[in-house]
Amino acid sequence: MPIPARRMALTAFSALAATTLFTAPAGATVFNQGISVHRDAYVAKDGSVTLSGTYHCEQASPTGAMQIKAIVEHGGGRLSIGAEQPVCDGTERRWVATAPGRWVNVHPGHAVVTAELQEVQLSGLMPRSVATVAQDRQNVEVRKH
Repeated sequence: MPIPARRMALTAFSALAATTLFTAPAGATVFNQGISVHRDAYVAKDGSVTLSGTYHCEQASPTGAMQIKAIVEHGGGRLSIGAEQPVCDGTERRWVATAPGRWVNVHPGHAVVTAELQEVQLSGLMPRSVATVAQDRQNVEVRKH
């Protein structure tokens, strides 16, 4: 019976090793990804709001693309804004996201901004999944622009 017990132990160890290897914490990524939110946001006379920060990322997988999403929470409202397409070459770069005033009622004062660097896995032309690979959430001050 020593052989079956040894096989069972080896099988259990292999399963544990595979679980450890293939189970990563949420938000973990193989590459060095990061994003930050600047502590100041701006609102123009027409009501449009501008959020910004910095990011760095490595190239997405061949079946994926990277995107930046910013969310502003202000006065009981919440708005998601897409930023420009990120350039993923490992260099730290600035991102900017602007929403027209007709979509949001943001005024000077306190707000919370969350920025997410996301990898979109594509299946043909359609997105198959979206994974947040880096996130930052900051209290910001909205200022007149």
